[in-house]
This record gives sequence, structure tokens and C-alpha cells, in this order.
Amino acid sequence: MFKPKNLFRALPAFLLLAVCATVTYAQSPKKPEDNRFTKVVLAQGVEEPMQFQILKDGRVIYAERKGKIKLYDPKTNKITVIAEFAVSTKYVNKKGEVSEGEDGMQGIILDPDYETNHWIYVYYAPAGDVAKNTLERYTWLGKDILRNTKKTVLDVPTQREECCHVGGGMLFDKDKNLYLSTGDNTFSRASDGFTPLDERPGMSPEDSQKSSGNTNDLRGKILRIHPEANGTYTIPQGNLFAPGTPQTKPEIYTMGNRNPWRLTIDSKTGWLYWGEVGPDGSKDDFDKRGPQSYDEFNQAKKPGNYGWPYFVGDNKAYRKYDFATHQSGDFFDALKPENHSPNNTGMIALPPATPAFIWYAKGLSDKFPLMETGGNSAVGGPIFRAADFKGAKRPFPDYYEGKWLITDWVRGWVNVVEIGEDGTYKSMERFLPELRLRGPIDMKFGPDGDLYVLEYGNGYFKNNPEAELIRIEFNGGNRKPQVQARADKSAGALPLKVALSSAGTKDFDDDDVLTYQWTVTKAGKPFKTFKEQNPSVTFTTSGVYKATLTVTDLKGAKNSTSLTIKAGNEPPVVAVTVTQGNSSFFFPGKTIAYKINVSDKEDGRLSNKRIPASLVSVSANYLSEGYNMTAIAQKQQGVDATARFAAGMALIAKSDCKSCHAVKDKVLGPSFIAVAQKYKNNPSAVATLSNKIKTGGSGIWGHAEMPAHPALTNNELGSIVRYIMSLGTPQKTQKSMPVTGTYVTAVPKGENDNGSYILRAAYTDKGTATAAALTTENLLVLRGSLLSPSQANDAKDMDYNRDSTIVVVKKPGAYLEFNKIDLTDIRNVELKLLPRGRGTDPPATVEIRQGSADGKVVGSFTGSFVGLNSLKVPISGADGKQDLYLVFAGTQVRLNGVKFNIE
Repeated sequence: MFKPKNLFRALPAFLLLAVCATVTYAQSPKKPEDNRFTKVVLAQGVEEPMQFQILKDGRVIYAERKGKIKLYDPKTNKITVIAEFAVSTKYVNKKGEVSEGEDGMQGIILDPDYETNHWIYVYYAPAGDVAKNTLERYTWLGKDILRNTKKTVLDVPTQREECCHVGGGMLFDKDKNLYLSTGDNTFSRASDGFTPLDERPGMSPEDSQKSSGNTNDLRGKILRIHPEANGTYTIPQGNLFAPGTPQTKPEIYTMGNRNPWRLTIDSKTGWLYWGEVGPDGSKDDFDKRGPQSYDEFNQAKKPGNYGWPYFVGDNKAYRKYDFATHQSGDFFDALKPENHSPNNTGMIALPPATPAFIWYAKGLSDKFPLMETGGNSAVGGPIFRAADFKGAKRPFPDYYEGKWLITDWVRGWVNVVEIGEDGTYKSMERFLPELRLRGPIDMKFGPDGDLYVLEYGNGYFKNNPEAELIRIEFNGGNRKPQVQARADKSAGALPLKVALSSAGTKDFDDDDVLTYQWTVTKAGKPFKTFKEQNPSVTFTTSGVYKATLTVTDLKGAKNSTSLTIKAGNEPPVVAVTVTQGNSSFFFPGKTIAYKINVSDKEDGRLSNKRIPASLVSVSANYLSEGYNMTAIAQKQQGVDATARFAAGMALIAKSDCKSCHAVKDKVLGPSFIAVAQKYKNNPSAVATLSNKIKTGGSGIWGHAEMPAHPALTNNELGSIVRYIMSLGTPQKTQKSMPVTGTYVTAVPKGENDNGSYILRAAYTDKGTATAAALTTENLLVLRGSLLSPSQANDAKDMDYNRDSTIVVVKKPGAYLEFNKIDLTDIRNVELKLLPRGRGTDPPATVEIRQGSADGKVVGSFTGSFVGLNSLKVPISGADGKQDLYLVFAGTQVRLNGVKFNIE
């Protein structure tokens, strides 16, 4: 294709204007909307799944680590076992101690000509006294694998004294060459999170120079062979070492790998890509050891050495280190690496090291910020090429052409990497930001164009209930309506009139005309049907009813959702009010007076004692996490006697903690209960463990290295630790408070004093003869009196910084608005400012108004803000609880907090 600039050179100057008016350039494909993708769960209850392949008819064959090969059939939605291998998963060290490891059934793949030869390959660690991993070929005709057809293709000798790193990924290229990834088979947790180079006698299981850095060993490599019909293999041309090269293995395509995962080949360029799991260190130590840990995503345009165990990331070099004397030597040279280990059986001089394509540590990466922070385990994923899916039902759109979809086992995101035509990294973006996978361990496109993901679940070496096989479908045409169904009442006494609403229902394809149908049933039997968008229905008989809204678009695509209505019993009404003090904020050490009101149509009222006070549950709990964490806590489990720990539970649920820890059982790290018991008499446990989580490290519970979590705030760290510590002793049931009384809002010792107090009241009624009992609870949240700009409910003409902790006034009339602020007893509103230094800025004005931006002024200040850290604006004439506006005239104000003071 010619380039426009060459055309311009060939034309006379007077024609250039005409050409410029007519030449057009191809537009980049538009990014598809997230709502065009649908997650479909295919199979649940998969047990330690490892690798899978999709057949042309949609069946999925996958390997489980404990030795089973299983088949999922979409026609029946059933999983069947087609083979079970005796596998080795244990390690026995020199002391005779037995531990669980990563070995077992690791990989499975079908031959490229499976439709005619029916060959299937498996890679696993066979049970027995011989330490090895083996690649075997069998015949599979669609039911059980025929074990008597076994052909041993390749053996990889290993050691079984110490865990870990097996690799096991397999892939065929267009020339029917088989790629097999192998791990370095090295115990690295005795290396303080750095590279394992232990050359002491008898310590070869802790020296990766015997494998990854050894040109004469098959471990820590990506191998490339060509399987032959008789069960043997030949060596393709172009591997790293030509056959016959002394002290080398000709099968090696890449070396210097630690634990390469999930190979993929770009079908257009032929380049190889994979994920590479790094070590565990969270800090650099260039004085003695070298760089911290980095996981990698790698690209091989040709055979090469990828550096491990001498380099990591973009060729960050480790130092030679003597594990006997603890003395450090020189940094290794990436251009001329050498392997002088006594455990090396290969060449001393190694090929130059190739830097990683993408690399990221435990902390935030400046170069690749979308990788997030915390524990990491690079997996890899497929590169999309539309030419691979001609005639497919649901191929991904052209926007993803040539892009690499990658995932991380711990962090659970999927990122899309754009690669230049010359193979250079260009950019990265998040794929479906709301999607969070749970232990994604293999990911590839299926024949219909869908993206399949095998999720191992959270936690090593166990059957995780959340493990599943899913696929993500793209809908490039007409989409189903998104249906919302609501009712103004979910329960009530007879006769119960309920207004049903379809508000919020929408269709993303604008030309569609929607039709609505409400179907109301009782015990599965029809009760009423409506063809209106928002009908009303009256129930005269007690019972539980289901109202289902079905919405159909003009092209026949339909979608439904349901809600439940309980008729025959009016829910209780519970109110929590502050009778003395401020109803928006708490002030440490101050007393508030409160009152609970309960009324129930059938049971009576608390005020006339028909409802006994003893049946009303009342509690107050302090959340050091503050107001923003309250919503998380409530979503997690409701606010009750354990509310103090709910936010910690929520943070653990959305972090990488479950990858290495469980509540009761030891995984890679200790159980939470064991941690709580170890530190239960330690008065500084919260501070000690918070720092441990933040900075990472090892040594307390053995060699296992805990990754750093630098992005967690001190409040979040404290929440996690306090929840863990709560597991050490049984929690006492909190005694209910009186329904009317006073409460001193004391802050627990050592906790943040700007959290939230939550007053909760709940009542369960008696039900009726024909309807079950109903519970109503109500909450009153008193938050800390210091608000961040990020907590404003609205803003006008204000510039926020990246994390919304600072705002700057852009022009006069700018404001911040906070919803429903009670100014009772508030003497002044204190503005926390960032000083502007010295200067002669003209005076500025700030007004505090109630109700609206031009509402009643209850406080104001006019003057210079230069050099001020804070400014207290007196409050007078305020009218209770209203929306509050801070209105600014003048542009020199920089604000990072608003505090409400009673003194």
C-alpha cells in the first residue's frame, strides 16, 4: 500500500490542494461498550483445574491437579471423568518432612490433527519413586482415554525434595511444533524473596542455576519439539541450541524462565507470548542482593535467554551471593551472563539476557499502573486475530485485533495490551473493569469466538467452591433489554395494594420498541397478568407472591427479572432519632441522647408498651474506617454486634489475602485463627501486623514470603488486623441497649478518631396466622466531624486532584455541597487549607449557606487566605438539618478538609 506522502511528491503543486481535500484515512475501530459482553458460567465445582482446551463442538476438556481429566459437555451441562492418573503432589525433604507442592497433573492439549488421529497429550508428575515430569500421548475417541495407547514422548527429570514451579503449559504452532513450558523446580522461599543461588553442598533444590540457568537441563525452559507419529519427536530448526552443541539440550527454545505460564502464539507474526511468575521479595536490596520481585509478561520473536536466575524484569541484575558466608559479590552482566554453579552441567557462558516485555512488582508500577498492587502471579492469555475466527458465531470485534489479553491469578483483572507492528509495547487498558476473576489459571478463545476462562478459585492446593469454567460472549448485534423491576411495597397487611414499576429498564439499541408483561404468581400458579409498564395490583389473600417483569424488544430479544411480595403482614416501622446533640456527627467523649420508636400494625407500639422493649434490639458500634467504609460493611454482612469487623472482612474479600490464608486452615501462610492466637497477648499486635501486611516479609511462619500491600491505608490495615484478631477468641453476644437513653461516643483505644458511630435498632414482629414474621431494622450513622472533599455530594467549578483529597477553586461562584448536614450545636466550620505561601492575592470570600447555593447564609469570611493552614468560620442562625453549601468568591483557595466543631 502506498503512503500519502509518496503520492504528494509525484503530483504537481497545483493539484496538492485537491488531493488533500479527498484523501481519507482509516478510522481506528471503536471500542465496544462493556454491556455488549456477557459472562456465562458453564461449570462449577471444578477441583483444582489447571489447563483446558475447547473442541470444535464446544466441549471443553480440562486437567485437574490431583490427576483427573474431565470433560464438560454444553449439550448436557454435565462434567464426566475421562481419565484419572496416579500423580505425585508431595515433597519429602532430607528431614523426612512431607509438604504439598505444585506437582500433579499440569497440562493437556489435543493434537492439531485430532479430528483424524484422535491423539491427546498430557503433562504430569507420575506417582512413584522416580522424580520426573512426563509428557505422554494417548488416543481419545471421545469417551474414556485409552490408557493402553500410551506413548511416552518426553521425560523431564526433577527433584522432589522441595517445592516448586512446574510450568506445564502446552501449545502447537502452525507448523505443528509443540511448545512445553517447564518451571525451575527450585525452592526459593529460603532466599529472602530474592534469587535462589544456594551453591552449598546438598542445597541444589535451592539453586536455580541447576535448571533455569543450565543449558543442559530441560527445567526452567520453554521447549519446542515436533511430535512424530510413532510417539517420538524431532527437533525443529531454529531452537536456541543446534543439535549436537556440547553441554546443551536441543529441545530448548527459551531458557532463563522461572515459572512460565499459559503460552500463546500470535497467529499473524508467529511470536510467542507467556506470563512469568516472579519471586516474592517486596523491597530492593542492591547493597547485598539485588532488585525486589517482579512478575513478567514476555514476548519471544526468536529463541533466547530470559535471564532467570540472574536477572528479573527489564534485566534488573542480582548480585552474586554466598549463602554460606553471606557475602555479596558483583552484579551479574546481562550482556555476558555466566553460570559457575557446581550444580550446573551446561555451558558456563550463556546467551545474553532478554528483558521482559511487561514487568510489575508488589507496589504500584509507574510504567504499568493498571497492574495494581499486592500479591501477583502473572498468567498470560490469548492474542486475538479475527482471521482465526472466520464464520464464528460471536467473534470479538476488530477493536481487539492483534491485542494481547492478559490476566493475573491473584489480582483477577484482565488487561488488554496493544502491541505495535514491530512488536513494541504501546499501551494497556482494562477489559470489563467490573469483572473480577477468582484465580484465573487459563484463558483462551474458543471456536465460536468467545473468551473462555478457567478459574482455580482463591487459595492453593484445595478444592475452592468458587472455582468454575466461564466464557465471555460478545454481542455485536441486537442486545437484550436491561430490566429493572421495583415495587413501592414488598410486604403489607391485607388488602395490600402494590404499585409495580419498570423504571430504569432500558435497551441499548435505540431503534427498539419495548413491550412489557408483568406476571404475578403464587406458589407457581398464575395470579395476575398485566401488559402495562407500571401497573398496580391488589392482594386480598395472604401468601408469598412473585412478580416477574418480562421485557421484549422489537426483534424478539427478551429479558426478565422478578421480585417477591409478602401479603398478610404489615412490616414494623423502626425509627432511630437523636433527641439531644448533633444527628450528623459524633464528637469523641461527648454524650448523645437517643430514642427508638417502633410501631407495628398488628403488634402495636413500643410507646404504649404493646411491643415490649426487651424485643427491640439496640446497639451502637464504632467503625474506625469512617463513613465511606460503612457502605462496604453493610453490604458485607449487615451492621450488628460484629459491625466493627465487617469492613475488615470486606477488605479481605476483595484483596489477595485469600490466595495464601484461610480462616481455619493453613494454606501457604498460617490460618487467621493461628495468627490471632499467636498475637492475642501482644498489646502492639495491631501496629505490628499492620506494618507486616504493608511492607511484606517472611521468617515468622517459615520461608513463605508475604507480598507488600503499600496501597492500603493505615485505617484499612487496622480494619483487617482487628478482624483477624477477633477470631482468636469467641465473640460475646452484645447486650442490647435501652430503647431510650444516652451514649458516650468514646473511641476505642488506638483507633482512628474520625470513624463512624452506627446506632442500630431492629424489631421482628409476631407475624400473623397466615403470614410469616417480618424484621425491620434502621440505622443512624454519625460520622466523624472531619470531611474530605471527596465526600462532597456535589461540586461546581472546583478542580479535584487525582485522589479527590484536594480541591482548588476555579472561578468565583464555585461551591462544594454536602447532603443533609445537621448544624445543631456547631459553633464553627473549619476549612483545612493548603497554604499558598507568601503573596498579595486579593481578599476572597467563603460563604456557608443552607438549602441551596444562594440559600440562607449562616457563616461567612472575607479576607486573605495567603499562608493559612486553617480557617474557622463562625456559625449562627442555622436551621437544623439541611443541604450545606460552601460557596467561594476568589480563586486562591486550596481546600483538603472541612471540619465541624462544637467548641
